[in-house]
Amino acid sequence: MTDTPYHDVTGSGPVLLIVPGGAGHPMGLGPLTERLATRFTVVTYDPLGLAHGRLGRPVAEQRVADWSEGARRVLDAVLPEGESAYVFGTSSGGIAVLDLLARHPERLAHVVAHEPPCVTVLPDGAALRAGLIAQLDGPGRPPAEGESATPKGVFLARVLGPFSRYAPAVAPPPGRLTIAVGAASRGQLLDRTARFLAERLGSACAEFPGGHLGTLDHPEEFADVLAGTLRPSAPTSA
Repeated sequence: MTDTPYHDVTGSGPVLLIVPGGAGHPMGLGPLTERLATRFTVVTYDPLGLAHGRLGRPVAEQRVADWSEGARRVLDAVLPEGESAYVFGTSSGGIAVLDLLARHPERLAHVVAHEPPCVTVLPDGAALRAGLIAQLDGPGRPPAEGESATPKGVFLARVLGPFSRYAPAVAPPPGRLTIAVGAASRGQLLDRTARFLAERLGSACAEFPGGHLGTLDHPEEFADVLAGTLRPSAPTSA
């Protein structure tokens, strides 16, 4: 593995780093990144290299700090000197970008964290986290290693547990963070988590198209709302 973590670059314009959800495999994000690439240099981070031939290899339990440190190293490789990046993360990727903002705010112009499942921030978070893991981590879980391994298997076995324990400890600089929640998620656990987190951190909270998988189900609409949130004064594409 090279010193720079796995990533792909497309488009032109200011740098937009994307940290996918699940185990970091950017499955299905093509339509979203294509739309965003008309306005940004889109850098898609693949923290475990699952889209670069490493699916099926052994994976240790993941740490949020490792994903955010890898994201910083990607930015070091692609970000012109003196510039700051826009950042988007969804689900587990949303947790990673919260940590990235806490550790390296000087590198980031604006961050959007979409439905980060850090449920332990809630008053009843410990019990909710246990229920969430029990619901998603039951019998018949797909394998995390070997020829039959799937990204979902890696997520359930190596990512969900440690990432859902994460709770941001530091409020971000004013105006630098937007917590995004899916319009179709209203009343659900991650809607509650996102709104509570935004209030706790003093950040903006915005509704985006679709639910937790809005990036996949409504990619063009999602991309347009994301672009407008990151750069509200920039011209929109056709």
